[in-house]
Amino acid sequence: MTEPLRYGIIGAGMMGQEHIRNIALLPNAVVTAIADPHAESVASAIKTLGREVNVFADHRDLLESRVCDVLVVATPNDTHRAVLEDIFVAPTAFPTLIEKPLCTTIEDCRQLAEAAKGHKAPLWVGMEYRYMPPLTAMIDEIAADRIGALKMFSIREHRHPFLNKVGDWNRFSARTGGTLVEKCCHFFDLMRLVVDDEAVRVFASGAADVNHRDERYDGQVPDMIDNAYVIVEFRSGKRASLDLCMFADGAYWQEEFAAVGDKGKVECFVPGAGKHWPGLGERQAELVVSPREPKGPVRRTVEVDEKLLKLGAHHGSTYFEHLGFQQSVREGAPVKVTVEDGLKAVVIGLAAEKSIREKRMVEIEGTSLR
Repeated sequence: MTEPLRYGIIGAGMMGQEHIRNIALLPNAVVTAIADPHAESVASAIKTLGREVNVFADHRDLLESRVCDVLVVATPNDTHRAVLEDIFVAPTAFPTLIEKPLCTTIEDCRQLAEAAKGHKAPLWVGMEYRYMPPLTAMIDEIAADRIGALKMFSIREHRHPFLNKVGDWNRFSARTGGTLVEKCCHFFDLMRLVVDDEAVRVFASGAADVNHRDERYDGQVPDMIDNAYVIVEFRSGKRASLDLCMFADGAYWQEEFAAVGDKGKVECFVPGAGKHWPGLGERQAELVVSPREPKGPVRRTVEVDEKLLKLGAHHGSTYFEHLGFQQSVREGAPVKVTVEDGLKAVVIGLAAEKSIREKRMVEIEGTSLR
């Protein structure tokens, strides 16, 4: 029997614990180490695990310890570059899943992309939305030519405000990259995947209107945008849009996706996690295919095991992402979400943030903004 993969978790907060819960369901896998300087997060992660493991206050000690084979990095956004640089020079070439966003600035992403070229193990960027079962079903419909040639792709996320994090690091753009990087790089990654093209132009309008207005940190008011419209144009002339509202937590569907081609339309509706809807429980997603001829939408439920739905806030996708990552580690399968993917998603998010600040359209040339 193959030895179990030993996982080290760097960053034991909310997302780190979601990874821990999902790793527990993977075949032949075990969490053997946690690295986090915050004692309360470590205690909560150990409670999630239900057993003691190796604990390190400094991730560099974990890298030297030889108690794990692969890494999951789920630290605050602005620490990603430093943590990955330490991983790249560690005595072991660790396969690593790094949570999104890759970094908070284009320069940091570029530096990591260059450094990653010398890393002799898989490096996977955590874009969980690619692995959401209803979204994979939607992508399958597009690939099967149900809607013809794709022309437009739209995303609506109407959800709850940012949750409380250790040290309130998610309240300011300086640490997160801004809402359209921190929260929405997932969606810009999906746009690139679904449209199968590169973004060249971004126009956005947004503001911080409702959430966290009464909060103060060292006298500073949080600057995270809580609502926005973003239009992204691609080289081919195809377009995508994002409608974000983070004070719409009463909405039944948290996310709605729509792809329109010259022969029809496919829509995907995803509910929020049950923990945000006390008493209502976990709900299933739906897919609707609407051909132009013959007219008549076809709606179906996309079932996801309720056990997976309860493991986190990403509709079961973290588990399926880990299966892909594990295949890359064990079998040498290609990494599906690369450092380049992570870089380009951040570029679009930063272009949208810049567009809002400067009230103008922003051009993208490679990984540069103008």
